[in-house]
Amino acid sequence: MVGVPVPDATQWDQVELVGDCTHPIFKYLEKLAAQGELIFQDDTPGRILELIEENHKAQAQAQGKTRTDERTGMQTTALIGQVGERRICLYYTGRQHAGENLAALLAKREPHRDKPLVMSDALSSNNAVEPQLIRCHCLAHGRRKFSDLDEVFPAESAVVVEALKLVFDHDEAARREQLSAPERLAYHQAKSGPIMAALQQWLAQQTEERLVEPNSSLGKALAYLLGHWETLTRFLTVPGAPLDNNVAERALKLCIRQRKNSLFYATEHSAYIASILTSVIATCVQAGVNALEYLVAVQEHRQEVFANPSAWLPWNYPAAALPP
Repeated sequence: MVGVPVPDATQWDQVELVGDCTHPIFKYLEKLAAQGELIFQDDTPGRILELIEENHKAQAQAQGKTRTDERTGMQTTALIGQVGERRICLYYTGRQHAGENLAALLAKREPHRDKPLVMSDALSSNNAVEPQLIRCHCLAHGRRKFSDLDEVFPAESAVVVEALKLVFDHDEAARREQLSAPERLAYHQAKSGPIMAALQQWLAQQTEERLVEPNSSLGKALAYLLGHWETLTRFLTVPGAPLDNNVAERALKLCIRQRKNSLFYATEHSAYIASILTSVIATCVQAGVNALEYLVAVQEHRQEVFANPSAWLPWNYPAAALPP
């Protein structure tokens, strides 16, 4: 049902009921995710018929303007919060960008907590309250810019791709060894640090000696890495900093499948209900919980869920469901 954002009349009551029951759980998951030490962030386009109609009306009223002053885009944001061993998936569909949704989430963060690590690509729409977080940028995006140029600039592309492959191999080795965050940092500093230092020197040489045309595709790929070097290499300076944004990109595949299957949401309200359900279901999957059994349980214990949502989270609800 989550994959069908526009149910028929016979389905609406059931969708609304499930969404209503899971709403307090969703709000509690937001509160928990806001306290996380690491947040992954990404956007994908979305379609809401109600907002598309608003765009058409605004364009008609503009009459001669090349564009309206109002924002017309729509997107689905995924915010994946790492809270200890738990991974909480939150989705939002509407006009807000990922950065705006992140800022709203961090407004719920307790003031005494350290700055969270936030991983994203380098699009400006991901920017939020930057002084309140430690920004990390996706090294896989930087690598992809060069791997895409393999046929045109094979020698230059190979230098970057092969160097970054070694770094990702080191990260996989640290994961296999189950190193703690400080141990992983020391490992990367010893193994990946020299590789990245040599790569940075090579990149700077291409630019300073004018070996690459700045406006070419290769020149822009070089500028991307050099321009975001600090945020691309957080894993060398901050314990627990990830190398890539694969977690958020994988999380958005669920919404992309929904979009391919059902094309659009009818209204902002239906998009909100779908976001709640998708968030709860995806969080169940991350916790290894059967989502269908969980949704049935929260419907059957509706009053208890509203009274104490913290007792009905996906990973602890079986205890709450036991008879007294």
